[in-house]
Amino acid sequence: MLASRATLAAALACLASLCAIAAEPKPDFSIKTKWLEASVTLDAKIKADPALAANCLADGKAWAQKNRADADKERKQDPDLFRNAWSYERKYDTRSVVDGRYVSIVRADYEYTGGAHPNSSSDTILWDKSAGKRISIRPFFTETADNGPTMKAMRQGVIASLTAEKKKRGAEDTDASAIEGIEPKLLKIGPVALAPSTEEGKSSGLNFYYAPYAVGSYAEGEYVAFVPWETLKPYLTPEGVRIFGGTRPKDDEGRPQ
Repeated sequence: MLASRATLAAALACLASLCAIAAEPKPDFSIKTKWLEASVTLDAKIKADPALAANCLADGKAWAQKNRADADKERKQDPDLFRNAWSYERKYDTRSVVDGRYVSIVRADYEYTGGAHPNSSSDTILWDKSAGKRISIRPFFTETADNGPTMKAMRQGVIASLTAEKKKRGAEDTDASAIEGIEPKLLKIGPVALAPSTEEGKSSGLNFYYAPYAVGSYAEGEYVAFVPWETLKPYLTPEGVRIFGGTRPKDDEGRPQ
């Protein structure tokens, strides 16, 4: 009886493992050599938009080819670095679609080149479907000058969010200099995306993405700082007023950091 139960448990575990593998989407582009494995994956929403998919895939292919060239160069200089193949993964995931027009994408990178641990990082893409191109968040704010009022308010919101999240993780007593080092500059404050909202077609504010080491120790992992749109209300353009509203959904708050 015990043996049959053990056999059943093993079979169920195997089935769960196979289901997990089957659930993993097939890469949209990949490179595999003796020295390197690299893959690029787009989510279904991105692939449903041909212009957006082509843009992301071209970006991902260029990234993968560069890593391959870098690995080939390093291997020639120091073959001992390649006891195991270097591994790179890049995934493009839709975080929100606002007004049916503005698509926020989180581009997550993973790499392992034989060090003490893998490295990961995130960047963001804001795609304007009407214009068919990438844009920044500038059109939503009256001004975004370095050290200007908008960016200072944005930075203050980011620091408040990160401080609260660190407290939640029990990391509030760690070195705070990394957070204080965040600059009130659009190109320095961190990768940003339009956060989803409880109000359909709206954005509840801005999400900022920070990789391990960016605002804390590696053990703390990644952080996502959320700044609600009300904090930035005084600085919104008419287009900003039009697209922001509602509150942040609970499932967005609970997403893995």
